[in-house]
This record gives sequence, structure tokens and C-alpha cells, in this order.
Amino acid sequence: MIQAPKGTYDVLPQDMERRRALANHAERILGAAGYRRIETPVFESTELFARGVGEATDIVQKEMYSFDDGGGRSLTLRPEGTAPVCRAYIEHGMHKLPPPVKLWYLSSFFRAENPQKGRYRQFWQVGAEAIGSDSPETDAEVIVLLAELLEAMGVKGTRLRLASLGQPETRGAYREELTAYLRAHEDQLSAEVRARIDLNPMRAFDASDPGTQAVMAEAPRLLDRLDPDDAVHFAEVRELLDVAGIPYELDSTLVRGLDYYTRTLFEFTSDALGAQSGVGGGGRYDRLIQQLGGQPTAGIGWAAGLERILLAAPEQPVATDVVDLLVTVADRESRPAHLAAFEIAREARRAGLAAQLELTGRSLKSALKHADRIEARYVAIVNDGEQASLKDMSSGEQHELATGAVIAAILRGSRM
Repeated sequence: MIQAPKGTYDVLPQDMERRRALANHAERILGAAGYRRIETPVFESTELFARGVGEATDIVQKEMYSFDDGGGRSLTLRPEGTAPVCRAYIEHGMHKLPPPVKLWYLSSFFRAENPQKGRYRQFWQVGAEAIGSDSPETDAEVIVLLAELLEAMGVKGTRLRLASLGQPETRGAYREELTAYLRAHEDQLSAEVRARIDLNPMRAFDASDPGTQAVMAEAPRLLDRLDPDDAVHFAEVRELLDVAGIPYELDSTLVRGLDYYTRTLFEFTSDALGAQSGVGGGGRYDRLIQQLGGQPTAGIGWAAGLERILLAAPEQPVATDVVDLLVTVADRESRPAHLAAFEIAREARRAGLAAQLELTGRSLKSALKHADRIEARYVAIVNDGEQASLKDMSSGEQHELATGAVIAAILRGSRM
């Protein structure tokens, strides 16, 4: 038996209701704040992620699905959404629009990482980007919007971790300080952390190795070294979150695996997810669009995993699909009856009714049982090309009428 590749999964019909609810909440919450939906290609130039996400990141070094397209061009299945949205912003001249340009997406992404519960190699994310404003109000707004989405989905035990990375210049000086600190304690670090001290020293804060964690507990913190402007910006973001009633925890160890972040950085976790508790997060990326060839443009955004949200949210009652009409025939051998039944189902849908045509050759008795199972309101039993019986499944009443009158009778509420 051929199975789905490791790290992927099928979204079955019974799973779609919760995913649809999430999409509807996202459209309602983000749309009300002025965000419009965007969709970028599933694959992009590999260079986009090398330049945007960062060549030293685990995503670029270990997790991307890249391939030659047969013409000597390296393409990559998108591992994240911000760089593609920023590429589209530049390519389509969105800088001419009134800022900020507010965009949101709900798309599939791909990373070659170890599959775990709620983490897959093909996964879905909902994300939002606000491009063209560097105000602390923008930072606070995007955080509040993600909080509202998680609340609307009923995600349990959420916590907001908050930090600031300052500007790249500040981070560069801090990086040298942290590298020197790690070199001084190199013998206590894990082999993986030692191997990337020069490449990406800040990722040492993410290490699970006890020896490395002990070293990092005493490591210098970037949050203590922000320049005055960045410190003021961060203070104003926190003040706005206080006004909005969004609780948060300052976390000087917070690191996200992308190089483009500047200033505000945040992550929502859920106690319902155990050790792998991240639900969604993001941050400011004021240099990214310039890195990708655009004009200097501020930006901030977030992404949240659909699978993670659904794992952390309670199961909701699934609404039964409404079936207004099931159309069947009394005589399976009557070709005129089949033609008339087909036309009744088609016209019913055009009239706005949810109508199903009996397609499996069930007997009339079995068709009525099936109508009960799917909770159909009415059953039209076509006797021949001219006449039909319309049965009200709630009352049991059945009336004879012309095939052309079936739909009008249902729309009248069955007053025949």
C-alpha cells in the first residue's frame, strides 16, 4: 500500500470544519483591521531565502527543499511566508500604495525537519504582515490581532513572550560580546553549539543540552544593551499592550530562527502543547525589503501554525451539512426518470438549495434510509419524466406533483 510521505498528512473531510472556522476567524479579525489576503507561489528562487531568511539559519542550512528546475535555476519550496510577501511587495510596486500595506495569508509551507506531533514537513500557517510603518502602535496592533485569533479559536493556556533585538548594529556588537563569552566557556557547550558559535551564536539560547543551558543562564543579554531609541520604542510597545490588557513576559533569551528580525520580537505559547509549546510569533523586519532589493521600508508580521492552533484548541461541535433535497427515482430502469431527476437536482442547486442526486443505484427503501442518515429535509422521488413524489422527511407527508413544480414547492415551504 502506498502511503503519504513521512512528515505529511491528509486533511480529511471531517477535519475541514475546524480549518474552515480558523480561516473564517482570520478573515474576520484581520479584514476588520484592514488586512487583505495574498497568495504567493509554492516555490521561489532559492536566493530569496538565502538573502532574506539568512544563510546561517537552520532553515537555509538544513531544512529547505531545494531543487534544480532543469534550466540551471535553483528553486525552493517556501519554508516561510514573510520573504515571499516582501518579494511580492517589491515586484508589484506596492510601495506606491498608502502605507502601511497590510496583507495576510493562509498557505502551506515546507521544511525538512524531524516530524513531531503538530509539526510536519508540509504544514500550514496563517500569517499577517504590515509593511511601511515603524510605529510602536503597529507592533502592538499585530500582536493584539494574533492574540484575538488565538482567543477566537479557544486556544488554551496562552502566554506571550516578548523581547527586542534592537538594530543590526547593536546586535552586531552584542554578537561579538556573546561569541567571546561562548568561546570562554566552550568546553561546557554541546558539540552542535560549539560548531556554530561564529555562524549563529544567539541560537545557543535555544539549546536543550543541560551544560549549554547552564552557560547561557549567565550569558550577557541583548535586551540590556538596546540603544536609547530602541529602548524607547520597546517601552512604548509594552505600554500599548498594557492598555490593551494583553499580558506578556519579558524574555531576554527569546530567539527566532530567522535573521531578518529587528527590534520587537514575540512568541505565543500554549500550555496545552507540552514541551513543544510554540503556537505562533513574529517580529519587526525593518531591513528585509532593502536586503531584497527594495527601498528602505519598515515592516512587522507574524505567522501561526494551523496544526499547532488546532492541537491547542478544544474540539468544537461539527455542524452537520444542510441537505435540502435528495433526488432519487422510483424505477431504476426508467431512462426518462433518470433524466428528470438529474435536471431537478441541477435546477435545485441553481435555486440556492443544497441538493444531492442518488448516484449508487440504491433501491427506493435504501434511498429513504440514506436521506435519514444525511438529514435531508425533502426527498423527490421521480416516477417518470413527468411526475414526482415530494416527501417531507420531518412530517412524513408526501405529495404528488409535476417534476417541474418540485423546486417551487420546496421554496414555498412545501405548501402543496
